[in-house]
Amino acid sequence: MPAPKHYDTLVAPVITEKSTLLSEENKVVFRVPLTATKKDIAEAVEELFKVKVKAVNTLRMKGKTKRFRGIEGKRDDVKKAVVTLEDGHSIDVTTGL
Repeated sequence: MPAPKHYDTLVAPVITEKSTLLSEENKVVFRVPLTATKKDIAEAVEELFKVKVKAVNTLRMKGKTKRFRGIEGKRDDVKKAVVTLEDGHSIDVTTGL
């Protein structure tokens, strides 16, 4: 049974045009907490989806400053993880866990 922390490590899959193109190269993109490490992300993906992880690349996106009805606000900072899977393994992110 997967540990509850694994469910907290993977916040949501990123489903964009760019991430869909990456899925053809055996890569999957997830939103993760800002405190998540590459090792934590790899363990969570392997445990939850029963696949082998080859590599994990992470990036932090600083939140943009936006204006709505003259009031300035700031989007939250976001961390993404691009997980490369071993050959022969795949994840269908359109289905739930």
